[in-house]
Amino acid sequence: MGIATINPATGELLRTFEPLTDLEIDQYLERAHQAFQQYRWLSLSQRAIWMHKAGDILEQQAESLGKIITLEMGKPLRGAIAEAQKSASVCHYYADNGAEFLADTPVATDASQSFVRYQPLGPILAVMPWNFPFWQVFRFAAPALMAGNVGLLKHASNVPQCALKIAEIFQEAGFPEGVFQTLLIGSDKVAQVITDARIKAGTLTGSEPAGVSFASLAGKYLKKVVLELGGSDPFIVLDSADLPLAIETAVTARMLNNGQSCIAAKRFILADSIADQFEQQLADKFAALKVGDPMNLDTDVGPLATPDILQDLDMQVQACIVKGATVLTGSHPPDRPGNFYPPTILTRIPPGTPADQEEFFGPVALIFRVKSLDEAITLANGTSFGLGASAWTTNPQEQDRLMSELEAGAVFINGMVKSDPRLPFGGIKHSGYGRELSIQGMHEFLNIKTVWIK
Repeated sequence: MGIATINPATGELLRTFEPLTDLEIDQYLERAHQAFQQYRWLSLSQRAIWMHKAGDILEQQAESLGKIITLEMGKPLRGAIAEAQKSASVCHYYADNGAEFLADTPVATDASQSFVRYQPLGPILAVMPWNFPFWQVFRFAAPALMAGNVGLLKHASNVPQCALKIAEIFQEAGFPEGVFQTLLIGSDKVAQVITDARIKAGTLTGSEPAGVSFASLAGKYLKKVVLELGGSDPFIVLDSADLPLAIETAVTARMLNNGQSCIAAKRFILADSIADQFEQQLADKFAALKVGDPMNLDTDVGPLATPDILQDLDMQVQACIVKGATVLTGSHPPDRPGNFYPPTILTRIPPGTPADQEEFFGPVALIFRVKSLDEAITLANGTSFGLGASAWTTNPQEQDRLMSELEAGAVFINGMVKSDPRLPFGGIKHSGYGRELSIQGMHEFLNIKTVWIK
């Protein structure tokens, strides 16, 4: 199936969409190119008015937008409404702070005056994923548009109604025609767009193979890209941790978005002394979660987004079990329609399983035991990923080592890893490069121009 809305809770095909032709793609690109010529010179105050309006629309329509999100990718409705609201927050954040982030930065040199000026690059292609279909887009679009760039969105093919609605919101907010457009195209057309001379840069959130392909194409044409790829985030719990809080947070950190989040806690690395208690209580909480229709507000875990994701996750789980992993709860898809997978915990996982290096993209917690802080850090860093890390300890010396030695783009001490408009977000190693959000995210797609006056 190409570009279509398929209800992941039932498998029902609800709506199909015709992808753009090559001629139509060219028209969209030209519209973006022409729009940039005028939009780049508009005042920041005018852009801020429109960006605040986009935020207002997201807030006012949060419930209806949440239902579109849930319908297309299966996120429980409470979380989908919260996603729309969080998307509003990033619009307001950049509307409020854009002028400060883009102000000239004076630098004392041998010139009578010298400074750094920040100017937009032009049309930016955003290739975005289905798992946070609004938030991922708005955290790119809000800073990019406030900076004077224009955006073209190639969204995941299973969330076309989300993609079209986002473009509609920017239009309703007052942004000029061509400043933000949705391209209903398949992945086979991405190369055609990113290599077009009218596209000046790109950003992709998705899998490692997709990131490699995208960056290779952009690099061939010397175009800047930002990549936010996969993660296998550690959640380290040491002897001195506030155990009840760590366990409660662990449930949310693993189950958020049905476990389909790059920054979800995936590998739970436990000190031996607290491991038995942590395992038992986590298993009790997982078993109590309600799996069901994501449109119901009391549902905790909905379906995975596609049948392929369900199949891949189950293959990973079964491979671990065959090798000797112990199942505490879950581990088999239920016999029901839809892409459901039960909250699952695997422990006593031997070396040589997919848990060593692969990302488990669903409601599966992988538990490992360690005898020391050194062993915990070594295990946490022992993957190709480096997106986020959460660590739980009240010992200041341990906290300092964890902050310094964990190989990740973000380290949260005694808290769950999450994205925040006020803080830069991104990874290292095979989790990607570049940053989104905060002032650093806005500066990714700017010409950081040196100005020197005698």
